[in-house]
Amino acid sequence: MNLILGSRSPRRRELLAGLDVPFEVVDIDCDESFPAVLQAGDIPAYIARRKAEAYFPQLQAGDVLLTADTIVWVDGRMLGKPHDAADARRMLRLLSGKTHQVFTAVCLTTLERQETVVDTTDVTFKQLTDAEIDYYIDCYRPFDKAGAYGIQEWIGYVGVTAVSGSYFNVMGFPVHRVAALLQPFSCPR
Repeated sequence: MNLILGSRSPRRRELLAGLDVPFEVVDIDCDESFPAVLQAGDIPAYIARRKAEAYFPQLQAGDVLLTADTIVWVDGRMLGKPHDAADARRMLRLLSGKTHQVFTAVCLTTLERQETVVDTTDVTFKQLTDAEIDYYIDCYRPFDKAGAYGIQEWIGYVGVTAVSGSYFNVMGFPVHRVAALLQPFSCPR
């Protein structure tokens, strides 16, 4: 198999490398808008499939394309990547003192088939102070992260009080689900 990761995320590259399978990385640029009727885990599943569709014309026999998307879901609404510091501040205030869900969809595409899985993790934040939020935004600039935070960064160390589900899912790549998707294409160890 020729595994192709269609993602700009350095975290996804790092986590996929942990599976000890060779892969190449491609940058897929596509419209990530979605129909307003979609809710929760249906949103990243739709976007992960759109990314795969954008790259599909370039797929060759033997290629296995992995695309993914992650959102944060709180109080019945989606939080994607913040546009700027003010938007990141708004998102972190929404998450403060609450439990929210992180949905990551992974889509595996070949010339013959496509399969999409969605993983869900519940994450609880303590009540964050404005000083903590400002420090995190100023020092870590979380503008490439859904919900304006990276659980593996300072804010996760001081702010996350509980995680139910896959920690790696919160980082944007549920490695256990990816390993299961790839299993039919790889040799047993």
